[in-house]
Amino acid sequence: MTTVGTTNSQAPVTTANTPKKTSGQAGKIFLTLLTYVLAFIFFFPVLWMLMTAFKTEAQAAAIPPVFAFSPILHNFSVALQTYGPALANSLIAALGSTLLAFLLGLPAAFALAVYPTKRAQGVLSWILSTKFMPAVGVIVPLYLLFSRVHLLDTLPGLIIMYTTMNLPLVIWMMHSYMTEIPFAIFEAAKVDGAPIWWEFLGMALPLSLPGVSATALLAIIFAWNESFFALNLTTSNATPLSIFVKSFQAGESQFWAQISAAAVLTVFPVMLFGWIAQRQLVRGLSFGAVK
Repeated sequence: MTTVGTTNSQAPVTTANTPKKTSGQAGKIFLTLLTYVLAFIFFFPVLWMLMTAFKTEAQAAAIPPVFAFSPILHNFSVALQTYGPALANSLIAALGSTLLAFLLGLPAAFALAVYPTKRAQGVLSWILSTKFMPAVGVIVPLYLLFSRVHLLDTLPGLIIMYTTMNLPLVIWMMHSYMTEIPFAIFEAAKVDGAPIWWEFLGMALPLSLPGVSATALLAIIFAWNESFFALNLTTSNATPLSIFVKSFQAGESQFWAQISAAAVLTVFPVMLFGWIAQRQLVRGLSFGAVK
């Protein structure tokens, strides 16, 4: 009797859960399909650029589009003829500006996070407000200033420009990471007689390394992809990869296949860099998210 009673009491529960499980599985399948569709929509321009880079100019400009073609490498051989100097300029500008932004931004972030003054929040708000202004609003005074100090079309000028662009990002992100460090650690070090430079270099900086990695990656990517200031402040000697693509645009026609090959060569280093460092980037961006 006990077995029958147990079986009868569980049967309705099993019957009631079946529609819920079916509905839940259908929802998961729908969300999975929706994710694949959205991912394909976002990836399609990259796929189209990659396909166009291996076409002839006639196939690249054909309407309707050509999907069946024999891949060629001619466009890459043309783009590689002027690729080296632009790649070197991008590497020097991105890495140099990131290093300079950290040298200036880390002490500022440490001071604002660990020993804030009454006006620290106002200083942070002012630093962030510099990012609100559109770049086109400051290009005229910047061009005149760079022209007076002979920084137009030079790598030092490009490094200074990208440093000012990324400095608010470094200060704000590192300030957020350093405020997550318990202040009791610094108080204990102070009791032991540690100077303030040791609190910064020996304690705050090592404890913020995930944040340093994530911020450095973002600063490098932003500097690498920037094109507005590079287009207006450089002409030939210091042109980075973001302007290298435009050199294949002629007034009388568009060389879509060569432009696509140049674009592939431009985005490939930063995409490879981001793919290799994605674990460190995610770890750094999520650092301190859960206390």
